[in-house]
Amino acid sequence: MSDSERRRVLLRRLALLCAALVFAITSLSAFIRLSRAGLSCADWPQCYGANLRQLQQGLPATAGEGEATAVARLAHRIVASTALLLVIMMVVVCVTERPVRWREARMAFTLLALALSLALLGRWSADARVPAVAIGNLIGGFAMLALCWRLARAGKPALTPGLRSWAMLGVALLVAQAALGGLVSASFAATSCNGFTDCIAAARGVPPSALDPWREPMLTGTPPSNASGALAQAAHRLAGIGVVLALAPLALAARRQRRRAGALLLILLAAQAGLGLALAGAPPTLALALAHNGVAALMLATLLGLTGDA
Repeated sequence: MSDSERRRVLLRRLALLCAALVFAITSLSAFIRLSRAGLSCADWPQCYGANLRQLQQGLPATAGEGEATAVARLAHRIVASTALLLVIMMVVVCVTERPVRWREARMAFTLLALALSLALLGRWSADARVPAVAIGNLIGGFAMLALCWRLARAGKPALTPGLRSWAMLGVALLVAQAALGGLVSASFAATSCNGFTDCIAAARGVPPSALDPWREPMLTGTPPSNASGALAQAAHRLAGIGVVLALAPLALAARRQRRRAGALLLILLAAQAGLGLALAGAPPTLALALAHNGVAALMLATLLGLTGDA
């Protein structure tokens, strides 16, 4: 095996390991965020958003951090530091080869920029009161996972130009849908409405400013905690239908060229639709919300892997 081939194998292995670590990071981050919000808390739904509500009333937050959340926070820091080291190693592998593999190097440098940006953003995450911070963490983590997977799967056959453009459009749709999901979570909109028709009806008359991620959600003491969050809920659910309609045919078409990747995308899409229906039809639980977050991350990674050879 030549030195160039050894470097390519090493880069793929580092990228695959980094993808696994980043998936763990995104899951831990979601657990910390949702636990602090009070999802599935004992006195549901009165305890939902209790900390922010008390801070807005000028009172100290009484809901302390549980043991599981503290352990998750420590694990998050350790895994994130390890992932950063792997990203640095990938950059070194790319830039020390002659000639430099610039396509892989650009993705490795993008990963490094994302990792450093997320580390900086993490300094404000714990005390952030605007959804933009949570959305930035969510999208940044998803982007890192997708790029790691793209590097790990380098060399796979590219789709036809038409399907590749379709896959890129799907990536944009998924990122937008993930941002809406982050807005729903960070604006404490879980109790804003129940079924699909209820959310559409409740969203009528809500000003568009309710979708502003830099706007701090104002919570009340009785459910719904944030009535204006119904607009984010309605937008997220309508966009979910659009994502299914756009990606299901793509997955079927891609399956003819990349059988495993196309089939995986189809399975993930079906699982995500089922999880979305489960979350919409009953009081949301922490387990369902974490599964919804994890499947979304895997969908984005799979879809970016279909956009062509790295």
